[in-house]
Amino acid sequence: MSDSLPRSIQDYFSGKNARDLDIAVSGFAETATVKDEGRDHTGPAAIRAWIAETIAKYDDRATARHSATRGTVVEVSGAFPGSPILLRLDFTMKADRIVRLEIAP
Repeated sequence: MSDSLPRSIQDYFSGKNARDLDIAVSGFAETATVKDEGRDHTGPAAIRAWIAETIAKYDDRATARHSATRGTVVEVSGAFPGSPILLRLDFTMKADRIVRLEIAP
């Protein structure tokens, strides 16, 4: 994972990849929202459930390939057609906390 990413984003990736949901959600603000596959998941409990659901459904792992102001390009591999794929993850930060994550192809 790129050291240039904020710590909370690094924790999201490393926690999710290691299947440690406590670490994965640790950098999200209490009112954070994740938008993925047309659905919003708001608050740490809902985000944790979303992470668990995607792990169970896709057995996915992600590696950041490029980070820029318009999003982080991530290679995602797992149990789904076309694996691996590239996705754009747009993180909105407030101080050192993730307040919004939007995932797009």
